[in-house]
Amino acid sequence: MESTNPNSLFAEYTKVLGQFKLPGVDVAALLATRRKDIEALAEANTTALAGVQSLASKQAEILRTTMAELQTLVTRLTPAGGQTAANTGEVVQQALHKALADMQELADTAYRAQTDSFAVVTKRVAEHVEELKSLLQPKK
Repeated sequence: MESTNPNSLFAEYTKVLGQFKLPGVDVAALLATRRKDIEALAEANTTALAGVQSLASKQAEILRTTMAELQTLVTRLTPAGGQTAANTGEVVQQALHKALADMQELADTAYRAQTDSFAVVTKRVAEHVEELKSLLQPKK
């Protein structure tokens, strides 16, 4: 299976499963369950990718901001700027506090992305268990 397209993956799975005839097994229901599994995995991957893209975007934003702040700091520290040592310490302290807040925001973004992806898979696992229970019920 070379493609990551859920429909292509499902078509391949259907072809393989269609080769076997199992008495007492509802193949159509089994295929529907597999389709939902594949769709859930595709959604989890999409959610994870969106989280990684968000994290990369935030990192780029932080880098741009940090570089701009450093440029401003260097400009202020030049003798013509009249910056005193006390003011320099205050600017550095503020930059450190901002960097720590930015790192916390990045960690929160990564956590949200991971949690969202995990929720998709967890929901599908619960659905899968219920579907298997109904498939294994004796036919009346």
